[in-house]
This record gives sequence, structure tokens and C-alpha cells, in this order.
Amino acid sequence: MSVILEKTPKTALVLFSGGQDSATCLAWALERFDRVETVGFDYGQRHAVEMQARQTVRDSMTKALSQCAHRLGDDHVVDLTGYGRIAESALTADRQIEMDARGLPTTFVPGRNLIFLVAAAALADRRGLEVLVGGMCETDYSGYPDCRHETMVAMARALSLGLDKPVVIETPLMWLTKAQTWELAQQIGGTDLVELIIEDSHTCYQGDRTHRHAWGYGCGECPACELRAAGHAEWIASR
Repeated sequence: MSVILEKTPKTALVLFSGGQDSATCLAWALERFDRVETVGFDYGQRHAVEMQARQTVRDSMTKALSQCAHRLGDDHVVDLTGYGRIAESALTADRQIEMDARGLPTTFVPGRNLIFLVAAAALADRRGLEVLVGGMCETDYSGYPDCRHETMVAMARALSLGLDKPVVIETPLMWLTKAQTWELAQQIGGTDLVELIIEDSHTCYQGDRTHRHAWGYGCGECPACELRAAGHAEWIASR
């Protein structure tokens, strides 16, 4: 973002959690780049299901987008558990999900996307990958300041200076609502991709894989489930 490459990029590294947004971003990248690798981050999440969902979604993606399967390259996992202990939140510790004194949800992990992008940029540099792709979104988000467009522009600039090379951060969902994210998945991969997201991706803050809803698995009550459910309902109503 705000950094221009001299030639059309052919490779990308997707910041990949295995949730709805990153699954959609992976499909988006596979449509556009010749080689796509993924990176996940173990920052001490409370629920192992988040890391498990990553591999399931990756495996299913090669079937849902079989025409792009040859473009999907290696997966990488970065151990950031030490950081997770420092930046304790309701996602890494048994804490109630509520608003804090700053008006931010307790699910906010301070600087998470900033740390992720630094690690991803270092990995991309060593792997020869030209573009970073993330699911950050300012339209439908939980009040996380590190998801804002302005933050991404600043990070792209800082990383470009720090690595002494152009670093491009693509955020295809930045200005989309959750309903529009469902529609984007439909446009890219049709019913197969939508079903993959419903069945295999995981977004629920409570790690619930026992309750199956029209929009996927989850507790149905946490902010992540409510946002996903509302977006799905709006998308279905608009079709």
C-alpha cells in the first residue's frame, strides 16, 4: 500500500489464520499470483482449533480452487508465544470479553498485526515473495486500531525503509462489509469456496466447533460469531 513495485508481482505471502477473512484472502491471492505461500502465528491462542483450522482450510482450498492448486506453495508457522504472554488478552488468557478503559475490546492483542507484519516481511524477504496479503478490514471490525488502513500504509512505509526495498501490503477486504466478504468468496470460488469457509474455517473466539450454524461453526454469541452471522444473513438476503 502506497508502495509501487517496478514490475507486476508474481508471488505473495498470505497472513493466514484459518478464519473466514484469511481464507477469502488466500483464494483472492491464488487467483492473482503465480506462487502463494502462507504464514501462521502461534501467539499462545487459548484454543488449539485456530491452528488446526489452518491446515484443514489449506487442504480444502486445493479442491475448491483446483484450477489454482498448483500455485499454493509452502506453509510456515512462526512461534510468537513469548509475545502472546506479554500482550495478554481475552484471546490468550481466560478473561471476560468486554470493553476496557480505552474503549477497546479485551480481545484486542496490542500490536498483534504489527508484529505479524514484521515477521511476515522478514520471511517474505528470505523466501523471495513480493507481496504481503492480509485480511485486515476497517469496515466490519472489532475496533482494533491495527486493522485500520492508515496503520497498514504506515507499516508498508516502515517496512520498506527498514528492509531497504519496496514492501507491498495488500488488504483486499479493507473496505468490504462481512456480507461483501461472503460475496467475494462466491465470486472467486462459487459454492465450493463458500462451503469450504462454512465447514472448515474458524472464527469463534470461544473455540466452539460443536454448534453448526448456517454460517459455520461457533458459539453464536461472541463478537466474532455475531459479526460473521450478521454478514452471512445480510448476504443471503441480498441475493
